[in-house]
Amino acid sequence: MSSAATTPPSVDRVDGFSRKSVRKAKQKRSQSSSQFRSQGKPIELTPLPLLKDVPAPEQPELFLKKLQQCCTIFDFMDTLSDLKMKEYKRSMLNELVDYVTVSRGYLTEQTYPEVVKMVSCNIFRTLPPSESNEFDPEEDEPTLEASWPHLQLVYEFFIRFLESQEFQPSIAKKYIDQKFVLQLLDLFDSEDPRERDYLKTVLHRIYGKFLGLRAFIRKQINNIFLRFVYETEHFSGVAELLEILGSIINGFALPLKAEHKQFLVKVLIPLHTVRSLSLFHAQLAYCIVQFLEKDPTLTEPVIRGLLKFWPKTCSQKEVMFLGELEEILDVIEPTQFVKIQEPLFKQISKCVSSPHFQVSERALYYWNNEYIMSLIEENSSVILPIMFASLYRISKEHWNPSQQPLSSLYLNPLGQL
Repeated sequence: MSSAATTPPSVDRVDGFSRKSVRKAKQKRSQSSSQFRSQGKPIELTPLPLLKDVPAPEQPELFLKKLQQCCTIFDFMDTLSDLKMKEYKRSMLNELVDYVTVSRGYLTEQTYPEVVKMVSCNIFRTLPPSESNEFDPEEDEPTLEASWPHLQLVYEFFIRFLESQEFQPSIAKKYIDQKFVLQLLDLFDSEDPRERDYLKTVLHRIYGKFLGLRAFIRKQINNIFLRFVYETEHFSGVAELLEILGSIINGFALPLKAEHKQFLVKVLIPLHTVRSLSLFHAQLAYCIVQFLEKDPTLTEPVIRGLLKFWPKTCSQKEVMFLGELEEILDVIEPTQFVKIQEPLFKQISKCVSSPHFQVSERALYYWNNEYIMSLIEENSSVILPIMFASLYRISKEHWNPSQQPLSSLYLNPLGQL
């Protein structure tokens, strides 16, 4: 990932300051909050032998010593300080990653608190403040975590630890608890996409291995989304959390619990209202479709919810809504289609008549979908009166010449239904 893109000082001034200077100020704040401990003198770590160079019975004790040394945090904002010790810690973390991947018998009960302590010391930190009026995630480059050379290896180590064949959740649950999960979820607000990708894997592994934490994790994700929709409209990791939820929803047992249905209607549907929808819309639409494949009776409240929140002034969001509706219609049952066909096609008719050609074109593409066409044919007595006028009008007078033959193409078979 490249560093933040520069902007010519002569363009895009904000309140007397160039956008470049605003971003620089923000970057400085972000960097200063990266975790480190201010040291008056250089940090010295005691050299330890390689694990492979000591007898097998001595390796578990040496492993613990290395974990304890890796709790030392360096200042990565000072690129010239402690270079030798930073490299030593990096090589030690690499060694630990390899060790937990291939070794057997190292996971004693004493190991668990030391592993969690080392991981916690490195990853749990105060994230830099993000101010939505300065940072545009669709246009600006994110602030990357300065300590990533160490942080990446810590995440890699923790994932290998969680995936170890010897890992015992019954012991680990004493240390990987609700407090740990809360701190982990806070990190999803990191601007660094590399970190969010690792967090996604870590949280997914924890959800899979700790049955007692599952309801708590779902509740906390629910709370994050509610704050995001109704309060802040800023949270960097919405897409990643939705990816995890897509997998969770896929594993829901039938019949769906009331809490799951409520989450769909009260949380996932309102997520469509935020300005930054394009950053996570693909993952959100996937979650919606997963719910409908589990329980088709949810189709009507979902579609009515989408129609309720249909964007009035943003054509880009309208195109996204139309794409999601097509995904829903691809899995809809004919009995559910009948319940929503009238309000649905009233909205589609408006989109066909839209002065924005991308909205109109995207709505017309529904007629390329064989399954949707079969539903239209079966219910032509209701749909034809709704659609005919819009199709006829734009076939004659739409400002964009490309829309006229396209609408005429669909108008002819529709008129024969």
